[in-house]
Amino acid sequence: MITSVLVANRGEIARRVFRTCRELGIATVAVHSDPDAEAPHVREADAAVRLPGAAPADTYLRGDLVIAAALAAGADAVHPGYGFLSENAGFAQAVLDAGLTWIGPPPAVIAAMGSKTGAKRLMAGAGVPVLTVGDEPTEADLPLLVKAAAGGGGRGMRVVADLAELPAALAAARAEALSAFGSDEVFCEPYLPSGRHVEVQLMADAHGTVWAVGDRDCSLQRRHQKVVEEAPAPGLDDDLRAALHRAAEDAARAIGYVGAGTAEFLLAPDGRLAFLEMNTRLQVEHPVTECVTGLDLVALQLAVAEGGRLPERPPATSGCAIEARLYAEDPAHDWQPRTGRLHRFELACPAVEFTTSSAPSGLRLDSGVDDGSAVTVHYDAMLAKVVAWAPTRAAAARRLADALERARIHGPGTNRELLVRALRHPAFLAGRLHTGFLAEHAADLTAPDGKDRPLAALAAALADAAARRTALPSGWRNLPSQPQIKRYRTDDGEELEVRYRLGRAGLDAEGHPDTRLVSATPDRVELESAGVRRAFTVAAYGPQVHVESPLGAVALTALERFPDPAARTEPGALLAPMPGTVLRVAVEVGESVTAGRPLLWLEAMKMEHRVTAPADGIVTELRVEPGRQVEPGAVLVVVRPV
Repeated sequence: MITSVLVANRGEIARRVFRTCRELGIATVAVHSDPDAEAPHVREADAAVRLPGAAPADTYLRGDLVIAAALAAGADAVHPGYGFLSENAGFAQAVLDAGLTWIGPPPAVIAAMGSKTGAKRLMAGAGVPVLTVGDEPTEADLPLLVKAAAGGGGRGMRVVADLAELPAALAAARAEALSAFGSDEVFCEPYLPSGRHVEVQLMADAHGTVWAVGDRDCSLQRRHQKVVEEAPAPGLDDDLRAALHRAAEDAARAIGYVGAGTAEFLLAPDGRLAFLEMNTRLQVEHPVTECVTGLDLVALQLAVAEGGRLPERPPATSGCAIEARLYAEDPAHDWQPRTGRLHRFELACPAVEFTTSSAPSGLRLDSGVDDGSAVTVHYDAMLAKVVAWAPTRAAAARRLADALERARIHGPGTNRELLVRALRHPAFLAGRLHTGFLAEHAADLTAPDGKDRPLAALAAALADAAARRTALPSGWRNLPSQPQIKRYRTDDGEELEVRYRLGRAGLDAEGHPDTRLVSATPDRVELESAGVRRAFTVAAYGPQVHVESPLGAVALTALERFPDPAARTEPGALLAPMPGTVLRVAVEVGESVTAGRPLLWLEAMKMEHRVTAPADGIVTELRVEPGRQVEPGAVLVVVRPV
C-alpha cells in the first residue's frame, strides 16, 4: 500500500494530486525551486523539500534530486504529474531502482512512446492509422508540419507552406527541440489546417483490462498548444466514435500499457482518423473527463500502481464539460507572456469536484496560484484551468464564459477575454472546430473589447479622489475651477484622459454629459449614465488599477501627468517585451534588414518569441548575445530606418 506520495512537479497539477491523496489518507511531499518556496503547492503538502535554483534544468528536471527528496522525506511513491520528467523513461526506471513505486506506465512503454517517429512505426505495425510523409517531401505533400520527435507542448514545431522554406524550418525546429528536449531529431507529417485534434482517455491495469474512458476535443490551440478542451468530442457519429475508441484501445494493447494515458488523433474533415502520439501520463485536460464520468483519475492511477484491478468497463458519460486554460499572456501581441504579482485571484468555483452531483454550481477550478502569487518567467504561463459541466454543450459553454467574465483577476494581463469570446462565438457553439480556429477568428477574438473604457477610467479617477479626500472629495470647489485631470493606459496601449469637476451641482465630466455620480468610496463608485445605474468596484495596486462592473473588467495603468523626457528611448530601438533569455541572434551590426525579418529569439515561460525588424533599415546597435537574460523594456537592438 502507498502511504506517502512525492509529486515531482509544481503548480496546479501538484495541488490536484495532493487533493486526492488527502481524501485517501495518503501523506504528501512537495518539491520546490527557490522561486516556488512560498507557492500554494508547497504550503498544502505535508512536507516539502527544496531543489536549489530557479531554472527547470537545475530543479524540477533533476531526477537525482527529486529521488533524493523522496527518500529523505520518507515517501514510498512518486507521481510525475505532467511535463518536466513525466515522460522520461530513465527517471521512471531510477524511481523503481530506488525502491519507490512509480505512479505511471512501465519505463519500457514510456521509452517506446517517447519518440514520435518510433511510436508511429509501432502503431502502424499494430494496424492503427498514421500520418506519413516520404523521406523527400514533394509539393503534393504540402502543407507540412515539422515536429520534434522527442517533445511536445508545441515546441520544436513549424508549419511549412513552401518547399523553399523547409530547410530553414528544419533548422529552427532542430535548434528549439535540442534546447527543450535534449534531442534535435525532427520529422515531417502532413499538416491539416482544418483538421480536429481529438483524443481518448485511456486507463489500464496490470491484469489486461484496458478502458477507453470517453473522448475529448482539444482543437482550440495557439502555437500548437491546447487552450480549450471538452468532453465528449462534439459532432462524432456513433460509428466514428467507436472507431476512435477502438484505435486507442488497440494502441494501448499493442504496447502493454498500464496506468493513465491518452491516445491523440487528427480527425480530417472527411472523417479519416490518424494517430498523432501517445501521452504516457495524466493530461492537463483530464478534468473534463472526470466531470462527465464522475471518476477520479488520480485515485485510479494510485489504485493501479498498487496492483489493483479495474472493473470490466468504465462508467458511461453524462452531460458535457468544457475546460479553459487561463494563461498570463497577451493574445493580441503574439501570445507574449506576462509576469508580475497576482494581487487577487477569485473565481466563483469550488476547488475541485469529481462528480457532477456533488458540484451543484457545475464549476470546477484547478489552480496553481492564489492571491499574492508571483508569476515568473521560469515556468509555464498557465495560471489555472476553469471547467464547467452542464447537461448540454451550449449550457456548459454559457456557464464557463460567465464564470470567466465575473472572475476577479488583478495582476498580469491574461487571455480571459479571448476565452470568453471563443466560448460565445457562433462557430464554436455550432461545433465548427479545427486546430486553426483561433487564428481564423483572431480578429473577432482579440479586437479592442468595446467595453465602455472611458466610463471605467472615470470611475477609477473618482475612486482615487475619494481615497485622497479628507472631508470632501478632491476637486470639490464652491467656485468654478479648472477640471481635475487623470490619465490612464489600457493593457492594449490605448490612452484615456479623464477631466471632471465636482461641485454643488454634482459631477461635470467631459465626454459624459449624461453621467451622474451617485456615490464614491476608494473601492466602489456608483454612476448613473444615460439613465442606467451601475456599480464599479475599483482596486488599486500602486499605478495598476482594476475596474469591474456589469460592463466587464478593465485593467488600467495610471500615468504621470508630465512624463519624464529621460524615459524616452532612441528611434529604432527594439525593447524586450517581457523578461526572458536570448536564445539566438540572427544579425550583426551594420547589416541591412527588411521589415519582418527575425533579428533574435527570446525564450520565456517555455515559449520562443521572435523579435523582428519593424521596417527596412540598418542594424546600428546590438546590445545582447545568446544566453543574456533581459528585463522588460531593455534595449535589444537598434534598427535605423532607411
